[in-house]
Amino acid sequence: MSQKTTLHRREVWDQFWQEREEIEQVYSNSERVIDQLIRLGDPAGKWILEVGAGSGRDSLALSSRGGRVIMLDYSAPALEVIQKLAQKTGRPVYLVRGDAFHLPFRSDALDLVFHQGLLEHFTAPEGILAENLRVLRPGGAALADVPQRYHLYTAVKHLLIAFNRWFAGWETEFSRARLERIFAQTGFVRTEFYGEWMRPSFIYRASREALKKAGITLPLYPPSLPLFGRIRAGLRALLRRHPWHLNTVMDIGAIGFKPVGSDQRAG
Repeated sequence: MSQKTTLHRREVWDQFWQEREEIEQVYSNSERVIDQLIRLGDPAGKWILEVGAGSGRDSLALSSRGGRVIMLDYSAPALEVIQKLAQKTGRPVYLVRGDAFHLPFRSDALDLVFHQGLLEHFTAPEGILAENLRVLRPGGAALADVPQRYHLYTAVKHLLIAFNRWFAGWETEFSRARLERIFAQTGFVRTEFYGEWMRPSFIYRASREALKKAGITLPLYPPSLPLFGRIRAGLRALLRRHPWHLNTVMDIGAIGFKPVGSDQRAG
Protein backbone atom coordinates (compact mmCIF):
# COMPACT_ATOMS: atom_id res chain seq x y z
CA MET A 1 0.00 0.00 0.00
CA SER A 2 1.30 3.44 -0.85
CA GLN A 3 2.47 6.05 1.65
CA LYS A 4 -0.36 8.17 0.27
CA THR A 5 -3.04 5.89 1.68
CA THR A 6 -1.50 4.68 4.93
CA LEU A 7 0.74 6.20 7.58
CA HIS A 8 1.75 2.95 9.24
CA ARG A 9 3.76 -0.07 8.20
CA ARG A 10 2.74 -3.69 7.86
CA GLU A 11 5.31 -4.53 10.52
CA VAL A 12 3.15 -2.74 13.10
CA TRP A 13 0.32 -5.22 12.58
CA ASP A 14 2.64 -8.20 12.28
CA GLN A 15 3.99 -7.32 15.73
CA PHE A 16 0.49 -6.59 17.07
CA TRP A 17 -0.80 -10.07 16.22
CA GLN A 18 2.41 -11.83 17.20
CA GLU A 19 1.92 -10.38 20.68
CA ARG A 20 -1.74 -11.47 20.79
CA GLU A 21 -1.57 -15.16 20.02
CA GLU A 22 -3.77 -15.73 23.10
CA ILE A 23 -6.86 -14.43 21.36
CA GLU A 24 -8.97 -14.82 24.50
CA GLN A 25 -7.15 -11.76 25.88
CA VAL A 26 -8.22 -9.56 22.95
CA TYR A 27 -11.54 -7.76 23.32
CA SER A 28 -14.29 -8.93 20.98
CA ASN A 29 -16.81 -6.72 19.17
CA SER A 30 -19.56 -7.60 21.67
CA GLU A 31 -21.66 -9.15 18.88
CA ARG A 32 -22.51 -5.74 17.42
CA VAL A 33 -21.15 -6.52 13.95
CA ILE A 34 -22.69 -9.99 13.88
CA ASP A 35 -26.05 -8.62 15.00
CA GLN A 36 -26.07 -6.06 12.20
CA LEU A 37 -25.08 -8.56 9.50
CA ILE A 38 -27.68 -11.10 10.60
CA ARG A 39 -30.29 -8.34 10.61
CA LEU A 40 -29.67 -8.07 6.85
CA GLY A 41 -30.73 -11.70 6.39
CA ASP A 42 -29.72 -15.31 7.03
CA PRO A 43 -25.99 -15.65 6.20
CA ALA A 44 -26.37 -19.32 5.25
CA GLY A 45 -25.08 -19.94 1.74
CA LYS A 46 -23.92 -16.36 1.17
CA TRP A 47 -20.42 -15.44 0.08
CA ILE A 48 -19.08 -13.07 2.73
CA LEU A 49 -15.73 -11.25 2.84
CA GLU A 50 -14.12 -9.76 5.94
CA VAL A 51 -11.40 -7.27 5.01
CA GLY A 52 -8.63 -6.74 7.55
CA ALA A 53 -9.93 -9.76 9.42
CA GLY A 54 -7.60 -9.55 12.43
CA SER A 55 -8.68 -12.34 14.80
CA GLY A 56 -11.45 -13.47 12.44
CA ARG A 57 -13.89 -14.12 15.29
CA ASP A 58 -16.78 -12.35 13.58
CA SER A 59 -16.19 -14.34 10.41
CA LEU A 60 -16.02 -17.62 12.29
CA ALA A 61 -19.34 -16.80 13.95
CA LEU A 62 -20.89 -16.24 10.50
CA SER A 63 -19.33 -19.47 9.26
CA SER A 64 -21.02 -21.33 12.12
CA ARG A 65 -24.33 -20.01 10.77
CA GLY A 66 -23.66 -21.41 7.32
CA GLY A 67 -21.97 -18.45 5.66
CA ARG A 68 -19.21 -19.08 3.13
CA VAL A 69 -16.73 -16.65 4.62
CA ILE A 70 -13.44 -15.40 3.18
CA MET A 71 -11.03 -13.65 5.54
CA LEU A 72 -8.49 -11.27 4.04
CA ASP A 73 -5.61 -9.59 5.84
CA TYR A 74 -2.23 -8.31 4.76
CA SER A 75 -0.57 -9.48 7.98
CA ALA A 76 0.63 -13.08 7.93
CA PRO A 77 0.63 -13.36 11.77
CA ALA A 78 -3.04 -12.30 11.80
CA LEU A 79 -3.90 -15.10 9.38
CA GLU A 80 -1.96 -17.53 11.59
CA VAL A 81 -4.06 -16.45 14.59
CA ILE A 82 -7.23 -17.08 12.58
CA GLN A 83 -5.99 -20.49 11.44
CA LYS A 84 -5.29 -21.58 15.02
CA LEU A 85 -8.67 -20.34 16.22
CA ALA A 86 -10.44 -22.06 13.35
CA GLN A 87 -8.71 -25.34 14.17
CA LYS A 88 -10.01 -25.10 17.74
CA THR A 89 -13.56 -24.47 16.58
CA GLY A 90 -13.49 -26.90 13.67
CA ARG A 91 -15.02 -24.35 11.31
CA PRO A 92 -14.05 -24.14 7.63
CA VAL A 93 -12.05 -21.05 6.68
CA TYR A 94 -10.91 -19.40 3.46
CA LEU A 95 -7.82 -17.31 4.21
CA VAL A 96 -6.36 -14.79 1.76
CA ARG A 97 -3.35 -12.56 2.23
CA GLY A 98 -4.08 -9.43 0.24
CA ASP A 99 -4.48 -5.68 -0.08
CA ALA A 100 -7.75 -3.95 0.88
CA PHE A 101 -7.19 -1.43 -1.94
CA HIS A 102 -6.78 -4.16 -4.57
CA LEU A 103 -9.03 -7.07 -3.65
CA PRO A 104 -8.14 -10.28 -5.51
CA PHE A 105 -11.74 -11.07 -6.46
CA ARG A 106 -13.78 -10.53 -9.61
CA SER A 107 -16.46 -7.87 -9.73
CA ASP A 108 -20.05 -8.63 -8.67
CA ALA A 109 -18.97 -11.81 -6.85
CA LEU A 110 -19.92 -11.43 -3.17
CA ASP A 111 -23.08 -10.95 -1.12
CA LEU A 112 -21.61 -9.17 1.91
CA VAL A 113 -18.37 -7.33 2.68
CA PHE A 114 -17.52 -6.06 6.14
CA HIS A 115 -14.65 -4.71 8.21
CA GLN A 116 -14.16 -3.51 11.76
CA GLY A 117 -11.33 -1.22 12.87
CA LEU A 118 -9.96 -0.81 9.35
CA LEU A 119 -10.90 2.48 7.68
CA GLU A 120 -9.53 4.65 10.48
CA HIS A 121 -5.95 3.59 9.70
CA PHE A 122 -5.96 5.07 6.20
CA THR A 123 -5.90 8.62 4.88
CA ALA A 124 -7.94 7.67 1.81
CA PRO A 125 -10.57 5.18 3.03
CA GLU A 126 -12.67 5.82 -0.08
CA GLY A 127 -10.35 3.50 -1.96
CA ILE A 128 -11.26 0.61 0.31
CA LEU A 129 -15.00 1.30 -0.01
CA ALA A 130 -14.66 1.52 -3.79
CA GLU A 131 -13.22 -1.98 -3.84
CA ASN A 132 -15.99 -3.17 -1.50
CA LEU A 133 -18.53 -1.83 -3.98
CA ARG A 134 -16.80 -3.42 -6.96
CA VAL A 135 -16.76 -6.98 -5.62
CA LEU A 136 -20.35 -6.89 -4.34
CA ARG A 137 -23.24 -8.23 -6.36
CA PRO A 138 -25.99 -5.70 -7.15
CA GLY A 139 -28.07 -5.42 -4.00
CA GLY A 140 -25.18 -6.60 -1.82
CA ALA A 141 -24.20 -4.74 1.33
CA ALA A 142 -20.96 -3.44 2.85
CA LEU A 143 -20.54 -2.72 6.56
CA ALA A 144 -17.83 -0.47 8.00
CA ASP A 145 -17.39 -0.35 11.79
CA VAL A 146 -15.13 2.48 13.02
CA PRO A 147 -14.35 4.66 16.07
CA GLN A 148 -16.82 7.51 16.58
CA ARG A 149 -15.38 11.03 16.55
CA TYR A 150 -16.95 12.70 19.60
CA HIS A 151 -15.55 10.53 22.37
CA LEU A 152 -12.93 10.60 25.13
CA TYR A 153 -11.10 7.87 23.22
CA THR A 154 -10.50 10.32 20.37
CA ALA A 155 -8.92 12.95 22.63
CA VAL A 156 -6.62 10.46 24.34
CA LYS A 157 -5.67 8.84 21.05
CA HIS A 158 -4.63 12.12 19.43
CA LEU A 159 -2.62 13.07 22.50
CA LEU A 160 -0.71 9.79 22.21
CA ILE A 161 -0.28 10.28 18.47
CA ALA A 162 1.20 13.74 19.12
CA PHE A 163 3.81 12.16 21.41
CA ASN A 164 4.39 9.24 19.01
CA ARG A 165 3.00 6.79 21.57
CA TRP A 166 0.04 5.41 19.64
CA PHE A 167 0.51 1.72 18.80
CA ALA A 168 -0.46 2.16 15.14
CA GLY A 169 1.43 5.41 14.63
CA TRP A 170 -1.59 7.26 13.25
CA GLU A 171 -5.36 6.87 13.24
CA THR A 172 -8.43 8.94 12.47
CA GLU A 173 -12.12 8.64 13.42
CA PHE A 174 -15.54 9.24 11.90
CA SER A 175 -18.76 11.10 12.52
CA ARG A 176 -22.04 9.88 11.09
CA ALA A 177 -21.94 12.75 8.57
CA ARG A 178 -18.48 11.79 7.30
CA LEU A 179 -19.41 8.13 6.98
CA GLU A 180 -22.57 9.04 5.08
CA ARG A 181 -20.60 11.29 2.76
CA ILE A 182 -17.88 8.81 1.80
CA PHE A 183 -20.36 5.97 1.28
CA ALA A 184 -22.41 8.21 -1.05
CA GLN A 185 -19.33 9.47 -2.89
CA THR A 186 -18.19 5.88 -3.46
CA GLY A 187 -21.51 4.92 -5.05
CA PHE A 188 -23.45 3.15 -2.30
CA VAL A 189 -27.14 3.87 -1.82
CA ARG A 190 -29.43 3.97 1.22
CA THR A 191 -26.82 3.98 3.96
CA GLU A 192 -27.97 2.83 7.41
CA PHE A 193 -26.24 3.52 10.73
CA TYR A 194 -25.80 1.95 14.15
CA GLY A 195 -23.68 2.64 17.20
CA GLU A 196 -22.54 0.90 20.36
CA TRP A 197 -21.04 2.00 23.64
CA MET A 198 -17.78 0.45 24.74
CA ARG A 199 -17.94 -2.44 27.20
CA PRO A 200 -16.03 -2.42 29.43
CA SER A 201 -15.58 1.34 29.49
CA PHE A 202 -12.65 3.09 27.86
CA ILE A 203 -11.40 4.18 31.28
CA TYR A 204 -11.31 0.56 32.50
CA ARG A 205 -9.53 -0.63 29.35
CA ALA A 206 -6.96 2.16 29.52
CA SER A 207 -6.34 1.49 33.21
CA ARG A 208 -5.95 -2.22 32.51
CA GLU A 209 -3.32 -1.57 29.82
CA ALA A 210 -1.41 0.86 32.07
CA LEU A 211 -1.38 -1.57 35.00
CA LYS A 212 -0.33 -4.43 32.73
CA LYS A 213 2.92 -2.55 32.03
CA ALA A 214 3.46 -2.37 35.78
CA GLY A 215 3.01 -6.13 36.08
CA ILE A 216 -0.56 -5.99 37.38
CA THR A 217 -3.16 -7.91 35.37
CA LEU A 218 -6.82 -7.03 35.78
CA PRO A 219 -9.53 -9.33 34.40
CA LEU A 220 -10.64 -8.67 30.83
CA TYR A 221 -14.02 -7.56 32.16
CA PRO A 222 -14.71 -6.07 35.60
CA PRO A 223 -17.07 -7.85 38.02
CA SER A 224 -20.72 -7.36 37.10
CA LEU A 225 -22.87 -5.11 39.29
CA PRO A 226 -26.50 -6.09 38.52
CA LEU A 227 -28.16 -2.89 39.77
CA PHE A 228 -25.70 -0.65 37.95
CA GLY A 229 -26.11 -2.76 34.82
CA ARG A 230 -29.89 -2.36 34.86
CA ILE A 231 -29.64 1.41 35.34
CA ARG A 232 -27.12 1.71 32.52
CA ALA A 233 -29.25 -0.41 30.19
CA GLY A 234 -32.30 1.73 30.93
CA LEU A 235 -30.48 4.98 30.24
CA ARG A 236 -29.07 3.66 26.99
CA ALA A 237 -32.49 2.47 25.88
CA LEU A 238 -33.74 6.03 26.35
CA LEU A 239 -30.78 7.47 24.43
CA ARG A 240 -31.33 5.12 21.49
CA ARG A 241 -34.69 6.79 20.81
CA HIS A 242 -32.84 9.83 19.48
CA PRO A 243 -30.54 9.85 16.42
CA TRP A 244 -28.00 12.03 18.24
CA HIS A 245 -27.14 9.09 20.49
CA LEU A 246 -24.67 8.19 17.74
CA ASN A 247 -22.59 11.15 18.95
CA THR A 248 -22.15 9.47 22.35
CA VAL A 249 -21.15 5.94 21.38
CA MET A 250 -17.62 4.60 21.09
CA ASP A 251 -18.12 2.66 17.85
CA ILE A 252 -20.23 3.72 14.89
CA GLY A 253 -21.09 1.66 11.85
CA ALA A 254 -22.48 2.30 8.39
CA ILE A 255 -24.14 -0.19 6.06
CA GLY A 256 -24.37 0.75 2.39
CA PHE A 257 -26.04 -1.11 -0.46
CA LYS A 258 -24.85 -1.55 -4.02
CA PRO A 259 -27.34 -0.20 -6.56
CA VAL A 260 -29.51 -2.63 -8.48
CA GLY A 261 -29.68 -1.66 -12.14
CA SER A 262 -29.18 1.94 -13.23
CA ASP A 263 -31.70 3.72 -11.04
CA GLN A 264 -33.00 1.22 -8.44
CA ARG A 265 -32.04 1.02 -4.80
CA ALA A 266 -31.22 -2.14 -2.87
CA GLY A 267 -33.32 -2.86 0.15
